[in-house]
Amino acid sequence: MNKKVLLIGSLITVPLIVLLGLAFEIDEEGEVVLRHDPNVVESPLVGKAATMFALEDFQGTRVDLADLSGRPIVLNFWASWCQPCVYEHPYLVAFSREYAGRVHFVGVVPPEDEAAAVASFQERLGGVWGPALYDSQGRVSIAYGVFKLPETYLIDADGVIREKISGAIEPNSFRLSLESLL
Repeated sequence: MNKKVLLIGSLITVPLIVLLGLAFEIDEEGEVVLRHDPNVVESPLVGKAATMFALEDFQGTRVDLADLSGRPIVLNFWASWCQPCVYEHPYLVAFSREYAGRVHFVGVVPPEDEAAAVASFQERLGGVWGPALYDSQGRVSIAYGVFKLPETYLIDADGVIREKISGAIEPNSFRLSLESLL
């Protein structure tokens, strides 16, 4: 009886220990860390042609992503009620000014947002960094597999997605990403 319990216990425990061992690693400082951040959703779109779309901003101006080819594009999915979007907005304003004429900056806001809220958000946080296109039916967000806001896609001049950033951008790494597109 004891051998049976020991065998069954081992059959359960050993695979669990192996799985846990595969989930963690030791970093450069000798600390145990997760191998993969469960909050990061890898995009199968990286390395593939960006999905082209045309949307209008809240003033009715239509922007077609295909018309922006020839220059890199920063495609940012955001919302006026998104707290990480508040953090990154001033950085996007600064980068859009610094890279004006070399990189297109385009924002897409979800169906739940409203024109007045978007305008207030932009005014309160330092201005406009690019058109805020209204994804009224959420189709563009679905096409890009947006999981949580904000999400940013870096698209090269040939229309290929080179990077996806989940969550708010970090200025130093974002600058390096922009430079790699140029």
